[in-house]
Amino acid sequence: MMKAHIETLDLTKELAFASRLAREAATIVNTFYVGSSEVRYKSDDEPVTEADRSANQHIVARIGAVFPEDGILSEESKDDFVRLKKSRVWIVDPLDGTKEFIARNGEFSIMIGLAVEGRAVLGVVQQPATGLLYAGAVGLGAFLYEDGERIELKVSECGELRNMIMVSSRSHRQQIVDRIRAQLNITRERVSGSVGLKVGLISRQLADLYIHPSPGCKEWDLCAPHAVLEAAGGQISDCWGNPLRYNRRDVRAHNGLVATNGVLHGLVTETVAAICEEFGYNQDDGFW
Repeated sequence: MMKAHIETLDLTKELAFASRLAREAATIVNTFYVGSSEVRYKSDDEPVTEADRSANQHIVARIGAVFPEDGILSEESKDDFVRLKKSRVWIVDPLDGTKEFIARNGEFSIMIGLAVEGRAVLGVVQQPATGLLYAGAVGLGAFLYEDGERIELKVSECGELRNMIMVSSRSHRQQIVDRIRAQLNITRERVSGSVGLKVGLISRQLADLYIHPSPGCKEWDLCAPHAVLEAAGGQISDCWGNPLRYNRRDVRAHNGLVATNGVLHGLVTETVAAICEEFGYNQDDGFW
């Protein structure tokens, strides 16, 4: 499928469906958030809760019922690789920011994205604790739904690095990020959990860039916020400026990511790539 074809997609039905589904999943998550939720660990540093599993079950079942011909990739579902034969794949993180959910700080989200021919074309990011919903798609723009109001999202036009605000992780502070921030002469910073919420801040002009120079992110962390930010006029790439592709067999984002308002994206990635290489990180072959 050519890019021009993707640009002419009508995703109105899909965006309305994903928005409703994210709100339904938020209701499920909130029942555990205000009550209690058993915590288990998939690995030493990767918790999963009943909220993750319950939201995932609902989301996957609804997508399968409404769009039975589409593929699905979800963090909490076993990947059988059937999706690799599909041109349209829903990419889901039923609870991004599980550590923030466990900490009860509100900075977690539900993310539902759609990739067509490997490109993120639609995304919704729902913050259950506040009710905020970010939604965007190719050709439809991006919007924030808050207290019954729909607000159009557009990234900032800030074109001076010293005036930009960087959004950083609350749970994953890295020395390399401090080095990048200093090299870019950025003095202002916001801290947030959940990749979706960080990118949401950029789409709302509350931040201008987010840099994650590690292989920790997976496709379900990135697809929905990627689509929202691009629909709001921003830009996302890996740390070397290469486009992110979806529905791959290996779902890890080996070369990290850079999300910006798009104004100085090339300059930012040039700086980030150089520092990554200083730290011994090599493009394409992973960061480990």
